[in-house]
Amino acid sequence: MQRVPSRENSLITRRTLRLYAVLAMAIVPIAQGQVQKDWPTFNGTLAGDRFSTLEAINAGNVGALSVSCTFDTGEMTAFQSGLVQVNGALLATTEHDTFSIDPNTCALNWRVHEEFPNSYLGAQRGVAVADGRVFRGGRNGHFYAYDEKTGARLWEAILGNAAEPTPSAPITWQGLVFISTAGGDARGVKGRMYALDAATGKVVWEFYLVPKSPGDPERGPQGKGIAPISTWKNAPGVEITGGGSWTTYSLDTARGEIYVPGGNPAPDFAKHLRQGTNLYTGSMVVLDARTGAYKRHYLLVPEDFHDYDVSSAPALFTSKSGRRIMSVTPKDGFIYNYDLGTGRRLFRLPVTTQFNTQAPMSTKGVRFCPGTKGGSEWNGPAYDQVNDALITGQVDWCATVHFADDDKIMSVARAQAWTGSTDGFGTNDPVSQWAGWVTSLDAVTGKERWRFKAPNPVVSAVTPTAGGVVFFGDIGGNLFALDSKSGATLAKWDMTGALGGGVITYDTGAGQKLAVATGMTANIWPTPKVTAKIVVMGLKR
Repeated sequence: MQRVPSRENSLITRRTLRLYAVLAMAIVPIAQGQVQKDWPTFNGTLAGDRFSTLEAINAGNVGALSVSCTFDTGEMTAFQSGLVQVNGALLATTEHDTFSIDPNTCALNWRVHEEFPNSYLGAQRGVAVADGRVFRGGRNGHFYAYDEKTGARLWEAILGNAAEPTPSAPITWQGLVFISTAGGDARGVKGRMYALDAATGKVVWEFYLVPKSPGDPERGPQGKGIAPISTWKNAPGVEITGGGSWTTYSLDTARGEIYVPGGNPAPDFAKHLRQGTNLYTGSMVVLDARTGAYKRHYLLVPEDFHDYDVSSAPALFTSKSGRRIMSVTPKDGFIYNYDLGTGRRLFRLPVTTQFNTQAPMSTKGVRFCPGTKGGSEWNGPAYDQVNDALITGQVDWCATVHFADDDKIMSVARAQAWTGSTDGFGTNDPVSQWAGWVTSLDAVTGKERWRFKAPNPVVSAVTPTAGGVVFFGDIGGNLFALDSKSGATLAKWDMTGALGGGVITYDTGAGQKLAVATGMTANIWPTPKVTAKIVVMGLKR
């Protein structure tokens, strides 16, 4: 997009003035009446709204969708990759591999492999594409750029180590590529956000999501306001640790602001060792995308002691009434809405089971819901432009955590996980006591429109379309199509493997297609043991 000239330096035409007005007033990057054909980033748009303006697949014919082709990665892995379709290619990642396939036939264009030790979680959440380059992170803390047409590696940047992976799906804007380190559950590891020069991999700016050291200067807008170091009242010998960001981000292109989800503080469950609000963990942090300067933050999960990360990117949108809104769903099982014009919270509403979340931890064990798997995981809410509604998918699965004594917590070596419990991230309820929820709410008031109970947790992307359909899947392998206005089930398909990643729609000129990432096989989720696949579906022409 061309930069709009200033009033002082040039004559603004009527057409340019109209464009400027759109940029200034709206976050939604897809204008009314404009058809989005590609799916160029993790959440469809940099604003993260996940809405598709395509309508060839609609409530009347969605039941006729059938499989057009399948790409089998051949790997049994935690397939949580978002899918990106742009410039005639469909791209995704596994832990070690990046691949580009034909979006209509699933024929392989190229595939590249990076060698580093496997991780326990094994997830890598996708790519960004810009200016002929494909970008992705690695579990080894490295970050890679490849040639979009051939897959040849162009550069590699080292941002962290094995305890500081870069599993997030990056985003790109104006010659920059944005990525964060995760791994904040390891002792001594501090989450960081980066902007890199997309052409060279050189670090343009770095932002620590927790204080770098006790001697750090206080940070805030224009040098005043927030003082993160004062929000960490740690016990003697307890380092400031946490804040890893491990999903993706949203960006307001009109204002040049990037929204970064802040992960949990550590140790996870032992909040008495780190009293205070522990900024910027549990927060949505807004930075100047060009410089990394702090703008503001929204504290969502203060003093987190349930592993309730702010784990997904927000949806930034303008409602039909003209209100600029941020909607976000952390792992705590609530949906939060903020008026971006005033900064005021519009609502905080539960969208999955809430039980015992305020009870103090004990060595005997405390059961709480949502458990440590969420709530919402790495896929956030979507904005349905047609119905002026927010749609969110959730996990309904409780957990029990047994608290550890301080000696055990403090004995953990540096760069090892130190959750503060004797059973890691807790013991999950039996799978007979689990489900998933998909809920549609009024985008401004939060009034519930409809609610759908899935037989299994919903961690996949949720994607509404102009055709009046919302697509999503559960980790039992079910792909659903619901009427986005009423919530009625329009169709359901068995994908055989758990859906834990992208659900996208696009049209390359061969008719609207639906592509889903299926086959999530992860150590921490009881899912069917199958290889990871991309399944492309379409209507017969």
